[in-house]
Amino acid sequence: MAGAVAAALAALLLLNAAFSLRNWWPTPFVLPNSRLAPEFVALWLLALGWVAWRQRASPRVVTLFTLASALLLLGRYANVTVPTLFGRPVNLYWDGQQIPRFLWVSARDYPGWAVAIAVLWTLLAAWVVWVLLRWATTRLVRDAAPYALRARWTWLPTTAATVAVVAHLAGWAPSITWHLVADPITPTYARQAVLLGTAFLPGRAEAALPVAQPLEAAMQAPPAQALGLLAGRDFTLMFLESYGAMAFEHPRAGPQLAPARAQLAHDIAASGYLVASAFVRAATFAGASELSHLSLLSGIDLSDPLRHDVLLTTKRPTLARLFARAGYETVALYPALSWDWPEGRFYGFERLLDARDLRYEGPPLGYWKVPDQFSIARFEQLNPLTAGSRPRFLFFPTITSHLPFGPVPPYQPDWQRLLTPDPFGAEDTERLRNAYVDWLDMLPNYVGMFDYTYRWLGGYLQRPHPREMVMLWVGDHQPAASVSGEGASWDVPVHIVTRDPVLLARFVALGFKPGLEPARPVLGGMHDLHAALLMALDGSAAARP
Repeated sequence: MAGAVAAALAALLLLNAAFSLRNWWPTPFVLPNSRLAPEFVALWLLALGWVAWRQRASPRVVTLFTLASALLLLGRYANVTVPTLFGRPVNLYWDGQQIPRFLWVSARDYPGWAVAIAVLWTLLAAWVVWVLLRWATTRLVRDAAPYALRARWTWLPTTAATVAVVAHLAGWAPSITWHLVADPITPTYARQAVLLGTAFLPGRAEAALPVAQPLEAAMQAPPAQALGLLAGRDFTLMFLESYGAMAFEHPRAGPQLAPARAQLAHDIAASGYLVASAFVRAATFAGASELSHLSLLSGIDLSDPLRHDVLLTTKRPTLARLFARAGYETVALYPALSWDWPEGRFYGFERLLDARDLRYEGPPLGYWKVPDQFSIARFEQLNPLTAGSRPRFLFFPTITSHLPFGPVPPYQPDWQRLLTPDPFGAEDTERLRNAYVDWLDMLPNYVGMFDYTYRWLGGYLQRPHPREMVMLWVGDHQPAASVSGEGASWDVPVHIVTRDPVLLARFVALGFKPGLEPARPVLGGMHDLHAALLMALDGSAAARP
C-alpha cells in the first residue's frame, strides 16, 4: 500500500513538473519548477470526474490522458524556450516552417552517421518521455484518483489548489499567487488556433494585408521622378545579419565595438563619403530575416509572419520593380542560399546570385560557408560596372554574422587574394578550422563578428569604384536574446552612405542623425523606413525640403 501511494505521489509531482517547466537561461534547456501548473490541476480534476463517473479508466482513456499530457508538455517547452531564444512568443505557423529549414542547414555540416545518431537520440528521448508520461497518467487515473475519491482528507489540498489556480487566472492577489501558480499553457494553443484559422480560412488572410500607399504612389509617378534624387547613381541596399541596437547600447558590446566603429567612420570620411544614421524597429527578432527584408522592400509591416506568406501570393510591387521601372538593373546577392528559392520570384529582381554562383573555395565558415567580404568581391568580379552600363540596384543580405557568430573570419586587405583558393593563409585557415563556438556565451564572437563587418565595409568603400554609388546599411534584427539580453528591443541601426550632401540632408530632415551613431527615438518600423526612403529619393518639387 505504501509503495502504491509513493508511486502515485511521484506521478503527480512528475506531471506537475512537466507542465510548469522553466527555461534555463540562456539555453534551449529547461529546469523543473516548484509552482503549481494550472493544467495539472485541470487534468487532476478531469481524472477525478472520470473515475467518479465510470469507476475505472480503460487503456484507451489512459492513452488519451497521455496524449494530452504530451501536448501540454510540448506547449510548455515551446512557451518558455522560444521567447528566450528568439525574443518573441511561439508562432506555430511560422516556426513550423523555419525550424525544419534550420535543422536541415545545420545537418549539412555533419557526416551522415552523426546526423543518424542525433536522430536516434532524439527518438530515444521522445520515447523515454512518452514512457514516463504513460506511467504517470496510468498512476493518475488508476491509483491516485480512486484513492482521492475514497480518502476525504485529499479534498482539502484539491480545493486549495483549485482556488489558487482560479485566483491566479482571475488576477486576484497576483503578488501572492504568482509565487504559487505557473502561467498556463492552454492560451498558447488558443492563440495558435486563431493564427492558423486566419492563415487557412478563405478571405481572412487577404484582409490582413494592407496597401503600401507610398510605393503604390511611386509606381504611378513618372519613372524619372520617383527616384529622381538618385540621378541615375547605383544604389546598394545591404541588410547586415543580426546587426541590432545592442551593437551600440549593450553594456559590454557597445564599448568593445566603439574602436571599430570609429575606424569605420574614419574610412567613410577618407573615402569621400558622408553618413547619417538612425534606429528603426525590425519586423522580427533573432531570426526570420526575410520578414525585415520584405517589409522594407514592400512597404508593408510584416511583423506578423502570416502577412509575409500572404504577400508572396500576390502581385504587389516591391522596390526592385520600382527601380526596374526607372531603368535600373536589379540584382539580388544571396550568399546564404545554396538551393532553389521559388519564393524569390515575388521580389522582382532581374537576376539572383546565390552561393552556388559565387564558387567560394576557401575554408568554410559556419553553417553558410561563405564570408561576406568574399561575397561582395566575387560579385563585383562577376558583374563589373562600366561607364555605359545601366545603373544598378543591388540587394545584398549578408550572412557571416548569423548565429552562432563564429568562427570569425579575418579581414583580408588584399581583396584579390580573397578570390583564390587560399584567401587567408595557412595560419588563419588553421585557426578557423579549429575555432570553438561557445553556445552558452556567444557575445565575444558577436563582438568579433561586427569588428570584422565594420572592417570589410570600410575596406569596401576605399576600393576604387568606376561610378558613384549610394548605400543603405540596415540591420535585419537583433541577435538572439541569449546574446542581446532579456527584454531586448527589436530596434536595429540604419546608415545612409553617400557623397551627395543634398541627399544626406533629405535623410537628416526625416530623422537621421549625421554620423555613424544613431539616436533615439526610432523612426518607426521597417515599413516606415521604406516610406522615408521613397520620400528622400523623390525628385519632385513637392518633395524638396
